[in-house]
Amino acid sequence: MKQALLIIDIQNDYFPEGKNELHEADKALLKVNQLENSFLSEQKPIIYIQHIKHQLNADFFEAGTIGCELHPNLKVQEQSIIIEKHFPNSFLETELLRTLEKLEIEQLVICGMMTQMCVDSTTRAAKELGFQPVLISDATATKDLIFEEKKVLAENVQISFLSALKNFAQVLTADQFLQG
Repeated sequence: MKQALLIIDIQNDYFPEGKNELHEADKALLKVNQLENSFLSEQKPIIYIQHIKHQLNADFFEAGTIGCELHPNLKVQEQSIIIEKHFPNSFLETELLRTLEKLEIEQLVICGMMTQMCVDSTTRAAKELGFQPVLISDATATKDLIFEEKKVLAENVQISFLSALKNFAQVLTADQFLQG
């Protein structure tokens, strides 16, 4: 089965000093790097998704800022595929579907940020489009949320969304995937 690695929104604003810091983003990035190394060594495609907001004074990922740039520790190369998006679903109004069809991809291995937004939306869409997604649980990150004046800790957000996404994807850790 022909696989591609889909890396969603690993951008500077999600890390310390960024406008929207996530819980343990650095740990997730290390797992993403392991996946990148594997896909690069096997010469399998890697697709980087980059969310860019073109509105003036955007809350984060504002076009032209350091915050919207892909994290420098990613293994982006000159020939890397980078797809810009503007919505949580990486397929919506982007070239992602056409790119995957051109590469004859049958299965997407998904990682990135934020678990409860873009990773969730994209994983569900990948399933609906027939890409048999594998979601790498420890290569994703989220943040604390507030609902009805109650704080939901990032760990609980992560567990809740990953457990729900088991209905749409095979959910594995990076080590489980790389050993399989």
